Formats: sequence, C-alpha cells, structure tokens
Amino acid sequence: MLVLSLTIFALAVFIGFEIITKVPPTLHTPLMSGSNAISGIAVVGAIAAMHFTDGPFSTGIGLLALVLAMVNVAGGFLVTHRMLAMFKSKPKANGPNAKGAGQKG
Repeated sequence: MLVLSLTIFALAVFIGFEIITKVPPTLHTPLMSGSNAISGIAVVGAIAAMHFTDGPFSTGIGLLALVLAMVNVAGGFLVTHRMLAMFKSKPKANGPNAKGAGQKG
C-alpha cells in the first residue's frame, strides 16, 4: 500500500509540474487565484484527517497540513486582491497641484 501511495504521489508531482510549466505568464495569476477552492478542499481534508487520527504524530502531521493549506489560501487571496487592485481606475485630481495645472498650451 505504501508503494502504491508513493507512486501516485510521484506521478502527481510530475504531472503537476509539467502542467504548471506550460501555463503562459498572463494566465498564471488568474489560475492561482482559481486554485483557492482546491486549497479550501485541502483545509477540510486536513481537519477531517486530524479528527480521525489516534496518535500525536498523526495529529501533528494533520496540523502541519492544515497550517500549510491555510497559508496557501491566505496567500492566494492576497495575490487576487493585489491583482484586482491593478485594474481599479485612479481618482482624478482637480486642483492647483493636479498634473498639468498651470501649463500654457
């Protein structure tokens, strides 16, 4: 069973790396923002895994998984917020210190 689990893990790492390296840079940030839902599933899975464990080692591993998944979710939301802030229009300045004020044309 351990060999099967390690084989699946190794294949998932290889396939994930190959898929991510093929994504163009313009789509990378929206793709990572969309992966927050998957990280949310990992959070729920980590909580469930911690609930069904018996020993302190398993609980510690579950807690580590929970913390790492939450860091991924929080980081994804920060990146999304920063990306959306780039598309906001800047307020127009109306006053003597405004750009171009006082220039003769």
